[in-house]
Amino acid sequence: MNAFDGSPTETMRSFWAGAICWPIFFALGLITGVNEGMGEWLVEAVGFVVGWVGFALASQMMAKLAGREAAWPRFIAAWNWATIPQYAALVLLSAPGMLLPVGFAQVLALVAVGYAMWLEWFVTKQALGIAGASAVMFVLLDVAIGLFVQGIVGRMTM
Repeated sequence: MNAFDGSPTETMRSFWAGAICWPIFFALGLITGVNEGMGEWLVEAVGFVVGWVGFALASQMMAKLAGREAAWPRFIAAWNWATIPQYAALVLLSAPGMLLPVGFAQVLALVAVGYAMWLEWFVTKQALGIAGASAVMFVLLDVAIGLFVQGIVGRMTM
């Protein structure tokens, strides 16, 4: 957390993490067989951006409600950059699942999701300086936004 000063410039630059994660996001789609046509790719791309920016905006409001609005720029910078190892873990643990028995592949995917959620919780707790239970609420907000966006994306690609 000491690497993030919370300046507006640093916060804006941290959104480059989304550009780094974008190809990883599509690799996950290829691994899981979700992205199959150009139209699906386009809808998934829009969903990716909406989910990323949607969480940033919603978390800013949530930080304000928690009395931690001043810490939000530092938090969102840390959250953005922490997403890269989350995506990397998802790909690294999902890719072998294409060659392994289904049960083992599901365990690897569960480990990857568990790691991603733990890392997000840890970054949230540290960057905002809040209790663990409060950090869980930010993680749940991110999950809810992700599920909502994916639900819409799924309907659009049917």
